[in-house]
Amino acid sequence: MIGWVDNWLARHQHPVSRGLHAVGIPLLVGALALGAWQLATWRWDVWWRPAVLLAVSYAIQWVGHVVEGNDMGEVIVIKKLLGRPFVAVSPRYDRGAGKE
Repeated sequence: MIGWVDNWLARHQHPVSRGLHAVGIPLLVGALALGAWQLATWRWDVWWRPAVLLAVSYAIQWVGHVVEGNDMGEVIVIKKLLGRPFVAVSPRYDRGAGKE
């Protein structure tokens, strides 16, 4: 787990990016929890609540990556699968590792 944390910290060095992720990640967890609760209680009529939370969470984190200057993790995975270049660590912070 320490390697994963080190990787995450290397990819989120800008203070604005970290702050936006500090808001966006709990929103993502909340969206997943709310969605699971709604499915368990058969509340299909309010499907939009977790969907909105999920969209807001990703939008906030996307802004963080724009500020940071690198690709989001999900985008990196897709680019790797397609054989496309990606930016894992912002060039301004990269010390030769984590960039392809």
